Amino acid sequence: KFRGDPALLEPGLHQLRALTGRPTLGVLPFDDRLWLDAEDSLSTTADGVVGRPAPPLGRRWLRVSVIRLPRISNATDVDALACEPGVAVRYVTEPSRLVDADLVVLPGTKSTVADLAWLRRGGLAEAVVAHARSGGAVVGICGGYQMLGRRIVDDVEFQGGESESGGDVAGLGLLDLDVRFEEEKHLGRPSGTALGHPVTGYEIHHGRVAHSGDPALVEDSVDGPEGSDAGAVLGTHWHGLLENDGFRRALLARVAPAGFEVAPDTRFADVRTGQLDLLADLVERHLDADAVLALIADGPPDGLPFVPPGV
Repeated sequence: KFRGDPALLEPGLHQLRALTGRPTLGVLPFDDRLWLDAEDSLSTTADGVVGRPAPPLGRRWLRVSVIRLPRISNATDVDALACEPGVAVRYVTEPSRLVDADLVVLPGTKSTVADLAWLRRGGLAEAVVAHARSGGAVVGICGGYQMLGRRIVDDVEFQGGESESGGDVAGLGLLDLDVRFEEEKHLGRPSGTALGHPVTGYEIHHGRVAHSGDPALVEDSVDGPEGSDAGAVLGTHWHGLLENDGFRRALLARVAPAGFEVAPDTRFADVRTGQLDLLADLVERHLDADAVLALIADGPPDGLPFVPPGV
């Protein structure tokens, strides 16, 4: 990010060589077309925008507000939405950012009960409920799905100090759902049908559904019906569900405002491959790849000086 001029880095590169006796094998330039999977949403821009949204096909944008939970996990679940033309995905941390949202997403979390308490303290819980009560669409994924239910009992992940009732708390009450956490984490790579389209995903969670009274979101799964579909409010324990192109289009068609046109041909796998190709091209042009391959194959060359800790 040195304004595209690698010469500005030269003094630092010389200092590294002097301190370590090791050469710099390349300097990769910043490229604003590149947005790759990153840990828990930390690579998003300062204004919270995900990806590089393309202009809409119709006359309206579709605005998605993703709650940036303090303990957010698997944040890349929403990346597929950001690949769609006219879909503006933004991470938010305060209630005013939900006012004009077409879709609110509650993502996964490493601690459902603690992050639900955070939602309530900051007014976001009330804002999500108000959004849903007014007919706005809400999607919960894994921990976010659990928050949408009536009750959560968690004696596994909950660390205390966030709630007077400990790990037994009321959810947001937008789904007829009760969740109880179990010591053994549920892992899986399931498949099924959702909104009329074949889907796959992956599961990694302690919380298990103790009661669900809403229609299932996913049918034909090996483990039986999964998730909840209460019309404008939906939830699932499956990560990666939005990466299924047909399902994603059906969801966008359901929540889209008048004037928004769903693209018929966006393929998330192609967008991701394009990003990896772009990174590979940058590496090929700006990195001494032969030197890197030699290090992998043969290890470091003999005679390099020892670099003590703290040098």
